[in-house]
Amino acid sequence: MANSEADTERKANIDWLNSDSAVDNEIRYLTEHTDLSPNQARDLINKHGTNRETLLKMAKTMKAEG
Repeated sequence: MANSEADTERKANIDWLNSDSAVDNEIRYLTEHTDLSPNQARDLINKHGTNRETLLKMAKTMKAEG
């Protein structure tokens, strides 16, 4: 990954940690209560919305990145 791409990804990860938006709150919740990475949580929310029950069901079927 190029430095600029890595810097952009780092900034995005910091932004969701400090944000109060509903989506960012769900990303934070999913990463704290499942094995998902922030990127996986964001992708899941983009596909399925912000319904926490649905997100947790889907998260249980996914493997952690790495």
